[in-house]
Amino acid sequence: MKVLLVDDNAMTRDMMKDILTEMGHIVVGEAGDGNEAIKVFSETHPELVLLDMIMPEKTGLEALPELKAIDPAAKIIMVTAVQQETINQELMDKGATAILHKPFLYAELEDLLKQI
Repeated sequence: MKVLLVDDNAMTRDMMKDILTEMGHIVVGEAGDGNEAIKVFSETHPELVLLDMIMPEKTGLEALPELKAIDPAAKIIMVTAVQQETINQELMDKGATAILHKPFLYAELEDLLKQI
């Protein structure tokens, strides 16, 4: 699967890139905030976006509906350390495909990718 990684922490992006590559996926782009995510998404047309929720500039929560407006069929997994049911519901209402809570295990990401 072609994947776009969006997280303001470069080490987190590197870790996720290593995991996804090991699983056989191709990371087609990376972004450090929501504005950059929208630009890279439009250029690369990934099959999946792993989108951090809390970032400077434009958050993942703000970028999510914009990404869905560009491609309503986009598969977007929100990656967040926030575990609140109201936030989870808001993310799903805005079009998130799934939510992955940090810190996550390799197996959790692998299982989630198999489901989508």
